[in-house]
Amino acid sequence: MSLATTARPPMDAPRSAPRRRVRHLSRKALTWQIGLYALLVLLALVYVYPFLVQLATSVKTEADAAADPVSLVPDPLTWSAYGRLFLRSDFPVWFANSAVVTVLVTAGRVFFDSLAGYALARLQFRGRGVVFAALVAVMAVPTVVLLIPKFLVINQLGIYDSYAGMVLPLLVDAAGVFIMKNFFESIPASVEEQARIDGAGTFRIFWSVVLPMARPALVTIVILSFQGSWNELSHFIVAAQSPELTTLTKGVASLASGQLSQGSQYPIKLAAAAIMTIPVAVVFFVFQRRIMNTSEGAVKE
Repeated sequence: MSLATTARPPMDAPRSAPRRRVRHLSRKALTWQIGLYALLVLLALVYVYPFLVQLATSVKTEADAAADPVSLVPDPLTWSAYGRLFLRSDFPVWFANSAVVTVLVTAGRVFFDSLAGYALARLQFRGRGVVFAALVAVMAVPTVVLLIPKFLVINQLGIYDSYAGMVLPLLVDAAGVFIMKNFFESIPASVEEQARIDGAGTFRIFWSVVLPMARPALVTIVILSFQGSWNELSHFIVAAQSPELTTLTKGVASLASGQLSQGSQYPIKLAAAAIMTIPVAVVFFVFQRRIMNTSEGAVKE
């Protein structure tokens, strides 16, 4: 027993060196982490600073905004730009038109993009490859190239300068169909076989079985469609010209050209831009949580 006891090495001697090594590595990792966070903070400030300038300038006076446009401290602070925006311009009409068009376009894209994506992913029909190739080709064409043909078609159909002309051409989006097709293809076909054995038709399988499983993709379509239709400008230029159908993008563009009065008008322009960003930001943050909560377990084997 005594020999065994004396042969055992001391407990503290071999552990001292590894402990120092671990501390050295942790300091190095901490240094890299601090540097990484410092870089991220710097990039965040670069991206956030223009938005802060926009908010600060919107509550400045005309003279203060012209004297120091990039200052974050209004001197004095005033809400006169927002008052002029709502009381002396057609901003409420622009906002209402954008809201109506955006809601209709978003709902239509979610429904029709998912239908088209499911048809391309699951239904076997002649020419499916050609249709998909045409879909990819449309995605490659710049939007500005299609403005004149779009105007000619809208005018020929007799829906120019109307809500129909503003909404109908935007109800289907090639990128949305592409996203839904890829997501539906990731769902195992065995999920639909049981419903087909029970006698469910194609649309019933799509609506009751597959579509609820595609909620993450649907939320993505909602975000992209809402943002795209809310910020759309070129289509509304060629689809309508009546002041009653002016959207926010067209209205803010007219403010930038000096519609209300002469001068820089920095406060009222940036006040309109600040209000315009609120709905998109709210929709993005709300549905971003839905993406995180529903992406896990969306597909079950």
